[in-house]
Amino acid sequence: MTIEIELKFIATPDAASKLAQTLAGFPHQHQAARALSNVYFETDDNQLRRWDMGLRIRGVDGHHEMTLKTAGKTLGGLHQRAEYNIDLPEAKLDIARLPAEVWPQGTDLAALQQRLQPLFSTHFQRETWLVQVGESEVEVAFDRGAVATETLSEDLFEVELELKSGQRNDMMTFARQLIANGGLRLGSLSKAARGYQLAQGNPPRPLRPFPLLKAAPKATVEEGMVTAMSSALSHWQYHEEVWLRGNPEAQHSVVEALEALRQAFSLFGALVPRKASSELRQKLTTLEEILAEPVKDAQALSFSALSVETQLALTHWLVESQWQPWIDAKNQAKLDGSFKRFSDIMLSRIAADLKETFSDVQQANEYHDKATRLTRQLLAVHLLAGAYAPEAVAVWLSPWQQLQQSIAQNQDRWLKSLAAQAIRQPAFWLNSSAPR
Repeated sequence: MTIEIELKFIATPDAASKLAQTLAGFPHQHQAARALSNVYFETDDNQLRRWDMGLRIRGVDGHHEMTLKTAGKTLGGLHQRAEYNIDLPEAKLDIARLPAEVWPQGTDLAALQQRLQPLFSTHFQRETWLVQVGESEVEVAFDRGAVATETLSEDLFEVELELKSGQRNDMMTFARQLIANGGLRLGSLSKAARGYQLAQGNPPRPLRPFPLLKAAPKATVEEGMVTAMSSALSHWQYHEEVWLRGNPEAQHSVVEALEALRQAFSLFGALVPRKASSELRQKLTTLEEILAEPVKDAQALSFSALSVETQLALTHWLVESQWQPWIDAKNQAKLDGSFKRFSDIMLSRIAADLKETFSDVQQANEYHDKATRLTRQLLAVHLLAGAYAPEAVAVWLSPWQQLQQSIAQNQDRWLKSLAAQAIRQPAFWLNSSAPR
């Protein structure tokens, strides 16, 4: 087993020449393009997908290799997951050759083998460079080809950075130098994810509401912060993809993700000094200002240096805990505390703020003036409420969301009664008024 650490980028078709020119300035070993073919396997009920696994056979230069990728972590375009590679004498699937411990307990391998069938394939030319970066070696792969089912296909232009040896921080720093040339954006979707989409008939990707944050049981405040910002980044990248595929409404969801990040920095601002993230927050603010108006060219913005650098900077900030040099012992103790306890305190403060904001509003225009504040506070609730039953959270949120919608739709006659109803909602969290 190996732990694969990769940073994936979607590339424009002309990025190859720029990439080669950039890499020529680094100590490297170059390998000319080779043809790779990959066949991905799945059951008729997507059992591997439900286990968060991917299974393929790769063919290159007459050699065949079976690869199983298991559940891992994806943050921004950074993919980290366990990978098992088995040489095969021919392009014939044989899952019994994989280590037994990779499968869920009780899996009938013979039955599973019978159910596995080719689902989609990828065929591409791969050109690689093994680059010396600081004290590390990073493999840069440029792939161009297609992912396809029997009836559908999609062009493939990707650049992948894989850490072969050394430090992840070196790879992240190197990535910032590559994106300066343009033509790259972070890709959170793997080739397999796009293949599964095609296998389902490639339906339009739906807009998704901002999710309730699900932090790990007994998570620390620091872990909750990372999860909150990761969730917002995932929401951003998913809807960026929807926007690029032709749905202009997805721009609003990208803005929502940026607002959620703003709220996350605010929620944890008492513990993480502003100077630890000032450059990153400035990038986010600039993007929000651009997106405040409808953007006609989604591709130009998504591939812009500002957008890509901001996503990469946020990814780097999170995976390398770049706030740590700014944290004193007192705040570290707070960051090591219970995220649920922290959430209870912050939810109480949010509820008190909303009550104060909407208790004595007399004119309809005042509701409209307070709409942005309402939006931001409700996003903060989504970042904090994951420890509680979703049904209870939904009951509390519903009248506030109705108020939010009525303000947006200029339904002024209902605003006062909706605000009163929302304020009366009992807390779904453990009441807390001050940190202990």
